[in-house]
Amino acid sequence: MTKYHRTEGIVLRTYKLGEADRIIVLLTPDKGMVRAVAKGVRKTKSKFGSRLEQTSHIAMQLHIGRSELALITQVETLTYFPKIRDNFERLAKANALLEAVDQVALPDEPAPEMHVMLLRALHSLEKANSPLLVPSFFLKLMALEGTEPQVNQCVLCDETEVVSFSPAEGGLLCQHHKRGIQISPEAVKLLQKILGGELATALNEPESRATREIDVIASTAIEYFLERKIKSTKILRT
Repeated sequence: MTKYHRTEGIVLRTYKLGEADRIIVLLTPDKGMVRAVAKGVRKTKSKFGSRLEQTSHIAMQLHIGRSELALITQVETLTYFPKIRDNFERLAKANALLEAVDQVALPDEPAPEMHVMLLRALHSLEKANSPLLVPSFFLKLMALEGTEPQVNQCVLCDETEVVSFSPAEGGLLCQHHKRGIQISPEAVKLLQKILGGELATALNEPESRATREIDVIASTAIEYFLERKIKSTKILRT
């Protein structure tokens, strides 16, 4: 049995199939991760090849059959994100977001909140190159998956004066229980803003020692959660 399905999605990654086709991996709100074939997109005369590049937000029609791969039959660009595509640093940051989502999203499992969160992050990155955008996204993604780090007090007691972060313990630790990554009071405040409803304020912070601490902590935390490295973050630090 085959059927057509209309949805929207964000292109997470693509790879070659045969001589002219590509497999497109997308995050959709209603079907979660979708892997679909785009026929002939590597040909110069392809009618929608350029619309299926990484980071593109698209509306599409899928032909779903018995194969694990759907077939993309129609594509319309909703958002192209030109400033991200034209700037290497922004594109590297976008790739880090896409890579993390690619590891978390599941096929045939609706992901409306994740889709909205990724789309908002890309729009924010298009507007401004905040040093905290990627680490904030990592932390928010963990929170969405039910593994939000504890940042308001020590994970192992009620002490509110904290000095370190441990991904294994799941958050901040006091002087008595300290282990993991040392953290400054300024970085603690930023963590609390990110996970405490003041994300917009945190994203306006200029680059500083505290934002760099958050970057390391968030990358360490997401990699511990995923049990794998986020390759794109290495590019950002070179």
